[in-house]
Amino acid sequence: MTGKSGKSWKSGKSGKSVTGKKTVSLGKKSRKNRSERAGLVFPVTRLRRYMKVINADKRLTSSAPVYLAAVLEYLVAELLELAGNACRDHKKKHIKPRHIQLAVRNDDEINKLLKDVHIMEGGVIPGIRPELLPKARTTSYYHAYDSQEA
Repeated sequence: MTGKSGKSWKSGKSGKSVTGKKTVSLGKKSRKNRSERAGLVFPVTRLRRYMKVINADKRLTSSAPVYLAAVLEYLVAELLELAGNACRDHKKKHIKPRHIQLAVRNDDEINKLLKDVHIMEGGVIPGIRPELLPKARTTSYYHAYDSQEA
């Protein structure tokens, strides 16, 4: 079952012919973008374009956007893991800005990185300053009364 070109009609766009259980390559290479070659999810080419707009007068190495994409992907993965843990602690199934706020403010390193960032709908971190708490009594009223009689 071949067409006029001699290729199998099952080949489709992939450039491969299926004959029985064997897969035979027809000589076409599958194209991979820079994100796939680096094993990343974040778009390397788009980050390169943004970097060129920001630093139009400076040179840019080919590995700089790959490195930036890798760092951003790591930070987002770390933040999503912490926000997912906060979400699970509150017995919810969807991550909301509140969970992201709790994740950022409870992690020292990420809090230091994002100290000037305000997360909309994030709320505040619960906490009471120590000077506002009632002072703990070291002696009871009856203990003080007994010591005066003696």
